[in-house]
Amino acid sequence: MNAAERELYEEAILFQTHFLRKPSKIERFSKGVQQQVNRRIPARFHQVMTSAVKTMVESTVSGSHFTSFSVIDEQLTIVERNELAKEKVKYYQKAAAIEGIGTGAGGLFLGMADFPLLLSIKMKCLYELACIYGFDLSHKEERLFLLCIFQLAFSSSAHRQKMISMIDDWETSREEMDWYSFQQEYRDYIDLVKLFQLMPIVGAAVGGVANHQLTGQLGDVARHVFHLRVLKEISM
Repeated sequence: MNAAERELYEEAILFQTHFLRKPSKIERFSKGVQQQVNRRIPARFHQVMTSAVKTMVESTVSGSHFTSFSVIDEQLTIVERNELAKEKVKYYQKAAAIEGIGTGAGGLFLGMADFPLLLSIKMKCLYELACIYGFDLSHKEERLFLLCIFQLAFSSSAHRQKMISMIDDWETSREEMDWYSFQQEYRDYIDLVKLFQLMPIVGAAVGGVANHQLTGQLGDVARHVFHLRVLKEISM
């Protein structure tokens, strides 16, 4: 592992440590508020969210929505791949923000439409990042790995530790995915944001900013997870 690779590896370790820290008092308070908000969101919206997540999981596992992306030069270093990945995340952040502004301005019904659209944008982003780092998504286990990253990015502090352990021991734990928890964790994670996005006018601003941040968060988590995975293989 050269100096540049070592720097990326240490950055990923630091990111992981920060990401797995115990929730602060503010975060615990926010979780309490979120649980109350959860009960105020229309049942129809919960149904849309649950159905969208289920469809996304099923299509990812089966590979039914898998499409080939641009072939990445195998000679690229991980540092060069990281720069490509950053640019790709920015592209999808812009796409998600534009989509969030459009649907957020329409209130309840268009706000509900935003959820499956944002899921699709996030998964496309993950697919492209995996290709940039050289993973073959024609293999089911690699698509399952993307769902692990997705769970890690959008779950409670307690669940993150479980996902990190699964990712670290991917070869033996990849068949232990709990799809019900996947749906529940993701839905609960973004309920508060989505409630504001359902409000007419205000929803446009919230939708644009929230979608931009959520997609960026997924991209950051994915890059660091891929760095840990690739660089561990290099150092072995």
